[in-house]
Amino acid sequence: MPPANGAAAAAGPSSGSGRDGPPAATAAVKRNRPRYHAFTQQQLPACKPIMAPHMVIPILVFVGLLFIPIGLACYAASNKVFEVVYRYDTKCVPKNMLHNKVGFIQNASINKTCTINLKIPNAMKRPIFVYYQLDRFYQNHRRYATSFNIAQLSDPKEEANADIKDCKPEAYAGKGIPVVPCGLVAWSLFNDTYSFARRPRRAGGIGGGEALRVIKSGISWRSERERLFGKHVYPKNFQNGSLVGGGRLDPRKPLSEQEELMVWMRTAAMPRFRKLYGRVEADLDAGETVAVAVRNSYNTYSFEGGKAVVLSTAGPLGGRNAFLGRAYLVTGMACLVLALLLTLVCLFFPMTEEHLRLR
Repeated sequence: MPPANGAAAAAGPSSGSGRDGPPAATAAVKRNRPRYHAFTQQQLPACKPIMAPHMVIPILVFVGLLFIPIGLACYAASNKVFEVVYRYDTKCVPKNMLHNKVGFIQNASINKTCTINLKIPNAMKRPIFVYYQLDRFYQNHRRYATSFNIAQLSDPKEEANADIKDCKPEAYAGKGIPVVPCGLVAWSLFNDTYSFARRPRRAGGIGGGEALRVIKSGISWRSERERLFGKHVYPKNFQNGSLVGGGRLDPRKPLSEQEELMVWMRTAAMPRFRKLYGRVEADLDAGETVAVAVRNSYNTYSFEGGKAVVLSTAGPLGGRNAFLGRAYLVTGMACLVLALLLTLVCLFFPMTEEHLRLR
């Protein structure tokens, strides 16, 4: 039976069995409790607007009328960029080796130089950027993308090579000597080369067929040259293993001057990507033909990948890419359609004062 009221009152707080616990514990809790403040108690004044149709419709119309012109401008800027793409991974393999492409690319005794012709459909103004494009190459694979040591790239001290286990299996050469730069990303450096020349025009035309110089300086980011890649870090034991992955580096030049390596080590997010090879400071006329001498050395045949060379101009937004313009257009048109639908709903199903009070 429950105790009588008198007994409970007699027990009081001195019994230590009350709801708040012992007095010492209660005092400790009060002492550790944070000081009251409106911010910690989430009691600051706040505004929670209720979006009524007469507010939403003008906002949707404004966004739609703003985004559609921006989308048209982006789309027009993208269409002003001209590019020529030529896939050569199969074209540069002899017909008698098409059944064994891997054997062809791995045989060092076979001449792998081939010439392709690029027809220029539109006039291209300088500078003309040269890219190489790879397909089915997953640089975003976790094991591949993390296979490098950022401290080793910038620090010439031996301590930077103490912990390069993430670079395995391309971390150490024979007798435990570290590889600089280590890792699969640097080891798989792209090593196809291109040289360009104008094709001589027919008799009566103009032009001579001179070579087009490809400038490879300034193709990397300034932050990479000045911070990420050290000015006193030189390649060591690179591509000295039994299995060569790709290109080689000049051991006499510091990593801060090896811009092709910098561009390659900026890993791509998608399996099809382009990386900057260089730029040509010359104008190309419409209908002109450019001969490209390709040294086909990079092994994309083992994983059935593709290779292409790209000539492209640049616009205010960079290279040719219609996605940004299309995204703005779709968003703007969607806003206008939603505004129209909401207007029709409000016309045929108007909200009464009772509906507003319920809200």
